[in-house]
Amino acid sequence: MTLQKLLLTFFGSGLSPVAPGTVGTAAAMPFGLAIIYYMGANSLTTLVIVLSIISILEINKYEKNGGIHDDKSIVVDEAVGVWLTMAITFGGLSIWQNEYIYTIAIILSFANFRLFDIWKPSTIGYIDKKIKGGLGVVGDDLLAGLAAGVMNLLIFKALNYFGA
Repeated sequence: MTLQKLLLTFFGSGLSPVAPGTVGTAAAMPFGLAIIYYMGANSLTTLVIVLSIISILEINKYEKNGGIHDDKSIVVDEAVGVWLTMAITFGGLSIWQNEYIYTIAIILSFANFRLFDIWKPSTIGYIDKKIKGGLGVVGDDLLAGLAAGVMNLLIFKALNYFGA
């Protein structure tokens, strides 16, 4: 497997015959959790920025060389999207002191990112359909990650408000 394919398929997780986007998201989460735990949410945010830029450039090369736009096996965009969700969620909470909230944050990060990534409401869908190349492939997932992260913080704010 080439280095480009390893990156774009996020270590081969995008080659799953069933739900490659979901598999890619699930494969990315342990990496994101380790980075948050050992280095913090700001480090994960930095990684999202760097990997997004690299991914956009590599997807552009892939498509220029005859690859299919937004091929199902390309899931590095899911990785950066869910990592952005996690960085926002975990960065906005003091969760490491409470395993219950920690577990909910992990579940919500996965579920809400997949919700926005599949549903593609508003601008997310526009970017997915209208923007070509790597920017379109990665851009919709970054917006889905942003929306999911904000939704997670709102859910935690509501849970805190109601004393849960």
